[in-house]
Amino acid sequence: MQHERHDNTQLRNQNEKLRMENMRYRDALSSSSCPSCGGPTALGEMSCEEHQLRMENSRLREEIDRMAAIAAKYVGKPVLNYSVVSPPVTPRSVELGNFGGELYGAGDPLRPTGGSIVDHIGKQIVVELAVAAMEELMQMAQMGDPLWISGTGNNTCVLNEEEYFRTYPGGIGPKPLGFRSEASRETAVVTMNHVNLVEILMDVNQWASVFSGIVSRATTLEVLSTGVAGNYNGALQVMSAKFHVLSPVVPTRDTYFVRYCKHHMDGTWAVVDISLHNSRFCSVLSCRRRPSGCLIQEMPNGYSKVTWIEHVDVDDRIVPNLYKPLVSSGLAFGAKRWLFTLNRQCERLASAMATNLSPDIASSAVITSIEGKRSILKLAERMVVSFCGGVSASTAHTWTTLSGSRADDVRVMTRKSIDDSGRPPGIVLSAATSFWLPVPPKRVFDFIRDEQFRNEWDILSNGGVIQEMAHISNGRETGNCVSILRVNTVGGNQNNMLILQECCTDPTGSYVIYAPVDVVAMNLVLAGGDPDYVPILPSGFCILPDGSNGHGNGLGEDGPGGSLLTVAFQILVDSSPNAKLSLGSVATVNNLINCTVDRIKASVAGDNP
Repeated sequence: MQHERHDNTQLRNQNEKLRMENMRYRDALSSSSCPSCGGPTALGEMSCEEHQLRMENSRLREEIDRMAAIAAKYVGKPVLNYSVVSPPVTPRSVELGNFGGELYGAGDPLRPTGGSIVDHIGKQIVVELAVAAMEELMQMAQMGDPLWISGTGNNTCVLNEEEYFRTYPGGIGPKPLGFRSEASRETAVVTMNHVNLVEILMDVNQWASVFSGIVSRATTLEVLSTGVAGNYNGALQVMSAKFHVLSPVVPTRDTYFVRYCKHHMDGTWAVVDISLHNSRFCSVLSCRRRPSGCLIQEMPNGYSKVTWIEHVDVDDRIVPNLYKPLVSSGLAFGAKRWLFTLNRQCERLASAMATNLSPDIASSAVITSIEGKRSILKLAERMVVSFCGGVSASTAHTWTTLSGSRADDVRVMTRKSIDDSGRPPGIVLSAATSFWLPVPPKRVFDFIRDEQFRNEWDILSNGGVIQEMAHISNGRETGNCVSILRVNTVGGNQNNMLILQECCTDPTGSYVIYAPVDVVAMNLVLAGGDPDYVPILPSGFCILPDGSNGHGNGLGEDGPGGSLLTVAFQILVDSSPNAKLSLGSVATVNNLINCTVDRIKASVAGDNP
């Protein structure tokens, strides 16, 4: 409290100085005379120097008022404690046999129980930690050698740990025993203005959706400040998140942190995360976030220059050997991964907001309106988010390895969908496996996404001819697109199901995600109807570089690097009110995924394409 009283005294003193300065300006204006005629000066004829001084005075006053408003939030007022997401639903008991189970809509596993994390750590400590983290982030984004030294890859830099701890001896303390430091920095120009970027980062739902390939789950636990002046300047919130690789074998990185947003005097926006530590909440967490985040600089063309920093201490000793090179390279969780994902999502959003139909869309004659295009893209976005959220190896997902499986272990999980308009009701069986292919990721991606080769791996197409009915490009890469596919059976008959598919790629990873959609439902969406009520069960592929190039360039056409491929299926096995899981259903899904893996290995690695 003594420190807070000192701060308030300083603010009052500065306000008093400004008041006296205003009085001096007023007296000077009232007694001023025209240098030409000696008469009194009109108000509109003050000198340029005086005008600049008054503008600077006004700016300083606004800055002090803003600081006072933020300080008031931390002094003598209770901390706001509410969630941005929906209230937790009471879990219902569901019998799912001997396989791991999850109930859609159950309470959030990231939300701590037994009180506020800020109450246990201390409100003032959280504020001071956030302010110090912001200062460190700003410095680390601009400093070079000796803090950052040149890496082995193109335009990469590596953090000098010894120099870091010498420069920043405080922070969240030394690295825990058995943990490994992971730090990276990247800069790029993205096709989005700074206002929208800040909103995405500060809105937990948007953040988790845009970065669904990295963020498995995220929750805002407490909001300490919503910012001032109608924007996020000064916003401060406590969050929890699970960061993942799209594979059932790689454990998630779980962390609690405070996120702080600030608009700096030079016009730069910055958003920083810093982990919160308390034995009650954080003793079992395997990841600690040192100051991490991004600087956003507005550009004249409406784009933004973003500098991203990721700096964590992590215990990754239980990461499977197959994925350790990828994780160590930074392509799984590093700044390059975040920034390439952001850039691709900005391109996707620009495509969705376009007010005209591009030639590739108009030529299909299936999508005939802007509303229809946006509804399809919205449905595809939900499909991708659903797929990404259902593949990771988080504690919320209890995967069971099937006994008798081959070297490529197939893991299964059952879920019961109840009162969820976006998923069909009943028991959903998920199956996934991850394995290595001795070919570059781009070649695997091009093979899987090409409808001409689909019947070589898609058993459910029954050898039918795949026809692309509509195509929406949503990025500069030719592989970034949303498609509507139809399966024409061998006899020429057309069934009543279509396939919605999204393909996306960047230098750190690629996805091919698809879901069957009823023709009637698809027509409603194409007419601009609400896609949120269309039930979908996405399946698909995640294609990642194997990390064999160290801090290399990610995806490539050629070269020594191989691919890490995850195959995941979701199938509704019972939609009856008293749904139960049968062993026959498990065997069917196991056979489906094994056959798909065998076909892909034979086609891609066997040089058939």
